Amino acid sequence: GRQKGQTEIYRGAEYQVNFVPKVKLEAVVEDGAVAKAIDAIKAAAGTGKIGDGKIFVVAVEEAVRIRTGETGSAAL
Repeated sequence: GRQKGQTEIYRGAEYQVNFVPKVKLEAVVEDGAVAKAIDAIKAAAGTGKIGDGKIFVVAVEEAVRIRTGETGSAAL
């Protein structure tokens, strides 16, 4: 992202911390729920500051629940 680390002071010594913790959220929803999911993520994660992140919407060709073998919407 565009955000940089921050300057910290420990025992009188100043140093640059370049690690910025991040979270990756992945969700698969039915087509009709995409807009609602986007709104919910923006409301929960948005601060209005650099580093809020991005939302990518991509098609999922198939979903399979391994335990039951269900496919498609039933696997969600």
